[in-house]
Amino acid sequence: MIYLLVVVHVIVCLFLIGVVLLQQGKSADLAGAFGGQGSQTAFGPRGAASILTKMTAWAAVLFMVVSIGLTILLSRANNNDHSVLSGAQTTQSAPKK
Repeated sequence: MIYLLVVVHVIVCLFLIGVVLLQQGKSADLAGAFGGQGSQTAFGPRGAASILTKMTAWAAVLFMVVSIGLTILLSRANNNDHSVLSGAQTTQSAPKK
């Protein structure tokens, strides 16, 4: 089950990278860098969501769900180590005089 989720996670990661890189920037010019977007809305002009925007949102949600699922499965698989410091070596202190 863990291996299947890892494969799904890698596929979703690659898909998310590709979809984000295919999108066009909203304010890619120099005026957009300084806030001159030419609209009175708080976050700039908002058009209809394209298919790339919807695919990005669904891929991001799937990425988060698979990440949480992997975390839960891996914590259950390694249930004998409950501490971060469980494998650390202890040091001896110098004898008191």
